[in-house]
Amino acid sequence: MPAQVGAVKVVSISSSSIFNIGDVYAMAPESSAKTFAGGGSFNTGDGISIDLSNSTTYVNDEDTIDQSTINSDDI
Repeated sequence: MPAQVGAVKVVSISSSSIFNIGDVYAMAPESSAKTFAGGGSFNTGDGISIDLSNSTTYVNDEDTIDQSTINSDDI
């Protein structure tokens, strides 16, 4: 059954989101990311005190692709 849609305003869409108007069979957003962070980067909570002095994070990633992301339509 066709969908009837009125006015639509799109403010922003991120890279791993889906925007659909109308009927749809299946939606599958795909995204990948690699994060490098030093000591104490992901600490959360109330009253955390961290002293890492001279903390350094070295990143040497020589390979171009770690794991490919493929679209399910390509299979």
